[in-house]
Amino acid sequence: MNDGKPTGSKPRWWSRPTPRGDGSTAEETYDLAPPEAPVQGEPVVPGAPVSPEASVPAEPVQGESPYALAQGEPVEDESAYRLAPPAPADPVREPAPAEPAAAQPAPAAPVDEPAQEPGHDPAARPEDIAAPRRPLHDPDPYGTPPYGGPGPWAPAPPVQRPAPPAGAVPPQGAYPAPEAPAPYAVPEGVPPVPPSSQWVQYDPWGAAGQPLSTAGVPQKRKSSRGALVLGAVVLALVAGGIGGGVGAYIERNGVTHVDLPQAGKGPTGRAPDSVAGIAASALPGVVTLHVSGESESGTGTGFVLDNAGHILTNNHVVQPAGSSGDISVTFSGGETARATVVGRDSGYDLAVVRVTGVTGLKPLPLGNSDNVQVGDPVVAIGAPFDLSNTVTSGIISAKERPITAGGEKGDGSDVSYVDALQTDAPINPGNSGGPLLDSRAHVVGINSAIRAAGNSDSGGQGGSIGLGFAIPVNQGKRVAEELINTGKATHPVIGVTLDMKFTGDGARVGAKAADGKPSVTPGGPGATAGIKPEDVITKVDGQRVHSAEELIVKIRSHRPGDRLELTLKRGGQEQRLTLTLGSATS
Repeated sequence: MNDGKPTGSKPRWWSRPTPRGDGSTAEETYDLAPPEAPVQGEPVVPGAPVSPEASVPAEPVQGESPYALAQGEPVEDESAYRLAPPAPADPVREPAPAEPAAAQPAPAAPVDEPAQEPGHDPAARPEDIAAPRRPLHDPDPYGTPPYGGPGPWAPAPPVQRPAPPAGAVPPQGAYPAPEAPAPYAVPEGVPPVPPSSQWVQYDPWGAAGQPLSTAGVPQKRKSSRGALVLGAVVLALVAGGIGGGVGAYIERNGVTHVDLPQAGKGPTGRAPDSVAGIAASALPGVVTLHVSGESESGTGTGFVLDNAGHILTNNHVVQPAGSSGDISVTFSGGETARATVVGRDSGYDLAVVRVTGVTGLKPLPLGNSDNVQVGDPVVAIGAPFDLSNTVTSGIISAKERPITAGGEKGDGSDVSYVDALQTDAPINPGNSGGPLLDSRAHVVGINSAIRAAGNSDSGGQGGSIGLGFAIPVNQGKRVAEELINTGKATHPVIGVTLDMKFTGDGARVGAKAADGKPSVTPGGPGATAGIKPEDVITKVDGQRVHSAEELIVKIRSHRPGDRLELTLKRGGQEQRLTLTLGSATS
């Protein structure tokens, strides 16, 4: 509803809201196929030459090379021959330097020792001679003894082959060294056993896959530390690959997880004089009113005055209810109650309603509006556009700002005259009747009007532009007390009729009243003070007034019985008068 009768650009009352996202290491293997092994069970003729393939096993022993380097070191590349240091456990004896054939004839073999074949090592120790090996496959299935006696399955004599150069590594596929006779008697029919040397010989008649004999060749112990380092490197590579894959997937598909930093929980208490502290203290005592009548409805704000359930608000908030409407009060905690009108006054735009059967009420303490200074911080609480418990803050922009509001009826009976506190705290439709609080959470004003931008005469409800006005709490306290006690409020009067059409500076007393009666009431306060028709009142207690409305505002900011000093002009001469205010009932 409108907050004022247009007198030039007058403020209006506001109470009704408007609608609301593998890798694997490949080990290079040089697969050199071994010569084809002889077919087991095929007869071998004694003294017949044996093909080279007959001394090579069917397949190499898995995991080891038949030609081991000294000290067990692995072959570093694929060269056919590679020099290697002699094995410390069983060094290979190097042959003596070659001499001319005529100077050094070959010595005769001893009579009591068998002739020595090439490749025989006289210094071989008995412990280096391996025990006789029983062939895995029995050559005589009909009972021929495997050892000792003559038979068609006696082993063929070994193939005589020259020894390789000292220190040279045979190429892959080379034949093993020729076998030498044992230095002592060996049972007839038992194959000779090679002496210990750096050349390792295996049994060509043995089963495929038998481990090679490495007697006399030292084995290098594997390093556990190297295995750990290798494992760590592999683990790091795998982890890096997985991380890179996940990152690429996230970048490609736009899938991401964001974990933003945030402050932890802090103290919840606030200083009592802060906006939060003031709001926490005052909100339990602020209520929202929903009013409905026969033809109109509205929403406004009020605050609790006492434990008896009296609530102070604006007259224009409860006016739509009329004499038979409904008023519902909603507290800050959500509880609701019905309310009835105790009393209201359109001249002050104040009203008192009461709720019954409600406990735990929290009355708001009343301050002193005379102590307010321009620039003081203030907090406004209300229900703008039915948004209850809304808190805004600002300062006192001005004091004793004379405003008139209302006037919808057109006869001036609903016009309110307020010597208001001006504030820039945002006030909007629905804030009407709410408290304006100082830094101690004391009520210093009752929010009542705003000055809207644009043409407010059209009846539309505008928003806040930082020009809000509140009835001083001193005036509100007096009127509320009268309404509670008597149901009516008294107005201070001077007993004169003013010329509302006067455009000069000041408030001029009319020549005569509209109804033909005298403009100065006989025996009234004005007549007693010496005021005469057509006098122009320019000051009240030393403060200038520029219009009739301002004079009424200044008068109504006082109580009946207060003494005022008036300055006026009469016939071009300035005069001062002392006047005691009278009383009139609304």
